[in-house]
Amino acid sequence: MTGRVALPVVHRAMVASLATNIRQGGTSAQCWKYDLSQDRSLGGSVRIGQSQGSFLTHRSTNLLRPAAAISVEQDDVNTYLPKGDMWSVHKFGGTCMGTPQRIQSVADIVLSDSSERKLVIVSAMSKVTDMMYNLVHKAQSRDDSYMIALEEVFEKHMAAAKDLLDGEDLASFLSQLHSDVSSLRAMLSAIYIAGHATESFSDFVVGHGELWSAQMLSYAIKKSGAPCSWMDTREVLVVKPSGPNQVDPDYLESEKRLQKWFSRQPAEIIVATGFIASTAENIPTTLKRDGSDFSAAIIGSLVRARQVTIWTDVDGVFSADPRKVSEAVILSTLSYQEAWEMSYFGANVLHPRTIIPVMKDNIPIVIRNMFNISAPGTMICRQPANDNGDLDACVKSFATIDNLALVNVEGTGMAGVPGTSSAIFSVVKDVGANVIMISQASSEHSICFAVPEKEVAAVSAALHVRFREALAAGRLSKVEVINGCSILAVVGLRMASTPGVSAMLFDALAKANINVRAIAQGCSEYNITVVLKQEDCVRALRAAHSRFFLSKTTLAVGIIGPGLIGGTLLNQLKDQAAVLKENMNIDLRVIGITGSSTMLLSDTGIDLTQWKELLRKEAEPADLANFVRHMSDNHVFPNKVLVDCTADTSVASHYYDWLKKGIHVITPNKKANSGPLDRYLKLRTLQRASYTHYFYEATVGAGLPIISTLRGLLETGDKILRIEGIFSGTLSYIFNNFEGTRTFSNVVAEAKEAGYTEPDPRDDLSGTDVARKSPYLVPFLKIWSRSSSWQGNLV
Repeated sequence: MTGRVALPVVHRAMVASLATNIRQGGTSAQCWKYDLSQDRSLGGSVRIGQSQGSFLTHRSTNLLRPAAAISVEQDDVNTYLPKGDMWSVHKFGGTCMGTPQRIQSVADIVLSDSSERKLVIVSAMSKVTDMMYNLVHKAQSRDDSYMIALEEVFEKHMAAAKDLLDGEDLASFLSQLHSDVSSLRAMLSAIYIAGHATESFSDFVVGHGELWSAQMLSYAIKKSGAPCSWMDTREVLVVKPSGPNQVDPDYLESEKRLQKWFSRQPAEIIVATGFIASTAENIPTTLKRDGSDFSAAIIGSLVRARQVTIWTDVDGVFSADPRKVSEAVILSTLSYQEAWEMSYFGANVLHPRTIIPVMKDNIPIVIRNMFNISAPGTMICRQPANDNGDLDACVKSFATIDNLALVNVEGTGMAGVPGTSSAIFSVVKDVGANVIMISQASSEHSICFAVPEKEVAAVSAALHVRFREALAAGRLSKVEVINGCSILAVVGLRMASTPGVSAMLFDALAKANINVRAIAQGCSEYNITVVLKQEDCVRALRAAHSRFFLSKTTLAVGIIGPGLIGGTLLNQLKDQAAVLKENMNIDLRVIGITGSSTMLLSDTGIDLTQWKELLRKEAEPADLANFVRHMSDNHVFPNKVLVDCTADTSVASHYYDWLKKGIHVITPNKKANSGPLDRYLKLRTLQRASYTHYFYEATVGAGLPIISTLRGLLETGDKILRIEGIFSGTLSYIFNNFEGTRTFSNVVAEAKEAGYTEPDPRDDLSGTDVARKSPYLVPFLKIWSRSSSWQGNLV
């Protein structure tokens, strides 16, 4: 060993014995009871003893104690543990306990609670749990720097205590801290020698972060004069392993131990450690990652608390991930089932296990922001009353899971054959993969399921091995893997009793040009789950969120040609944007403007009050392909529109490609529809087959609703026999003003200056502009209904 891990003789003997115990995987056959106040480096002494049974961490000065030391049957219960609404439970996470100042703020929040009795569950200080896991990793990797890392942990807590406490409280805490660090040094030395740490030894080391934060908070509360005790929950919470990285609480035994603990230390305020517990054999363990919330829920259930408040650093539960949907809103209430579904699908709410203990006793959970106490937060309780009963209220939230792969097993030999599904998922279970979602056609021809992308290779290989004969014989046609998938889950308790929810969801996805790979919905209808391409996930989330009115309907607009027509449109949008948002629930953002030489791009929206100045100062060289790519690749807005305000044939030739990308097209440019008939029919066919819009109302009638009026007449059964009108505003102006007093060229120039002519006035004078309008009007006439299918295809 190096000098950093050298130990006194008595320490070395103990460490050698512990190392032997670790190598044997033991904590149940022989465990250690030892009383380590301070090792020699800290000026203390070490006493070692051996006892049968398992160890539990110290109370007072004992670090490891035999099972008999906490036996519930040893002493009579003298003080009855009250239960019910007099208790309120608070849980503070690592961020809330991150600094001495925040710990004092936690104490102030607890003291401001008017409840008769309070139970406070705390996590380790911010980052400490990771630091403790790192200690174990370094020690079992025989990395000598674990001693330096341990010293950093010690310094962090000593500095925090000195800022927060004083007098006897500070001396008492530092004495315990020294003792604990000495014990950890011995334990880590043993792990270093063995080169291995059992789960129990690792849990023992990691749990110290919660012990220290609980003690510091209890001292901080006692400074105000309030009676307060701190609880090592390894003396109370009893759990049993129920699977990999999962434990189930033993409520009956935990309740007995809590009664025993309370009889010794009755107090109005109890600060308890989160995350840590013990097995029935009194072996230290943890509730695994995110276990502090679980601790709060279990203890809240044991005392039948009025409410469990989870304090965090957000104002509540959002309707969607605010990093992906900026318009996400805080939900005032959620049902237990909704919160469960959201947690499962990755929303940052609570761990699903946290809801189980409180749900059975109908105890509400409130998520609140410690750094914004004025925010009411989100209450999770039984099904809240429906205030308005509308369709939008039935959907509460949206969640996504990325980095998934879809496995599709299909073949005609699967239909009607019992045990096929069982065989498939037995293989998946043997591989150890986690199935996120399952979907099966009613024909039983195929089964598909989603698994994490990192696990799909092993799943695919195992399925090919298991069904080798079926694949060879043709009973199964393929085992297919589709990588790069994501899940979008729509969650709401009232979806089960509300018709049209699925229709709204799929309508929103279709209009955003998003293809759905697989669908799953249970009969409870708490959620609808769809699998789609990961690259479409954020756009799908925003489209669904907007469709259910949890945010404004957002529309991203790109303007091509900021000349007379385009510039006028931009000024109109500037004036009407607020009206559209207020009256029509449309949040319209112009995210691109391009002319023939320069273009202006923005990811979130251009300030239209100064678009001309921005186009002059911040523009970049125009590139139509990059402009369209900017629109297409923008995942902030699900609905995108390109408005072509030019009279350019080359721009019109791109309409088909834009529609194919899911971008809607609006244009006053007559050259797209007045060219070859095949090109026009191709555009209209694509537009009908997709959920994209192709609007060209402004091509005829100077923006008056001529085309929509004619279409409405046909749809209601009218037959249009003749269309009369002035087909050229330019020619009308010219001939009304050419009286012989001015030259013809002057009148034409005046018409162009007034904005009546096409960009090239020769198109008006030659009759070409009138000719281009004809294909927009002729299909409405009765004459075309007698020939082929022009009317049906063109209108």
